[in-house]
Amino acid sequence: MLRTAALATALLLLAGCGADWSEPHPVPSAVGALGPGFVSTSPRPEATITPDAGSWSAVHPSAGYRVVLVTHGTDQPTRNLVEAVENWSGEVDADLRTVVVTDPHDLVPAVTRALDLKPDLIVSAGNDLVDPLALVTASHLSQQFLVVGAELAEPTHNVTSVDWRGASFRGEGLGASSTYDPGSFTPERCAAAVRAGVAAVLNGLTGIVVWL
Repeated sequence: MLRTAALATALLLLAGCGADWSEPHPVPSAVGALGPGFVSTSPRPEATITPDAGSWSAVHPSAGYRVVLVTHGTDQPTRNLVEAVENWSGEVDADLRTVVVTDPHDLVPAVTRALDLKPDLIVSAGNDLVDPLALVTASHLSQQFLVVGAELAEPTHNVTSVDWRGASFRGEGLGASSTYDPGSFTPERCAAAVRAGVAAVLNGLTGIVVWL
């Protein structure tokens, strides 16, 4: 019953959103340029970069950028992340669709449903999605993923994460580079994380951790 309810919720959220994604879609690109303090050299896979504050602010996606937000959890950090993604998408006129997972057993199927939509980017919000993403992302290397407020322990080149002190969950049973602090997920920090992460993806700086 719970799985049925979760699927129904996801389908309801996906219905009636924006343009028909089955139509041909131009390859997205970055509009605007990264500031000189974003990165000094091309980072190696799984590297961590620490960009200067605001060095990503001039970058936004080209028109019609298709994004699926997958989210699980009702805690304040997750709510702040979701709000940040929604605000960003409205500001840049991205085509955003959301999959809300209410049943923990539906986490992997929810990521699969997001993949089925073939978006330009899948964004995750909620620590419980880290382990399901670790299972799925390596099998879908042509799909870009952005994990905000957490990271995968061994990301493939299509997975980019944005972390900061207090937000570095890497999955059950794995250590983190800092102690989890829900209070660090301020609206301002979440907004910066979304923008910095998308700017990295749009500029081909993927498979890394962006540390704010």
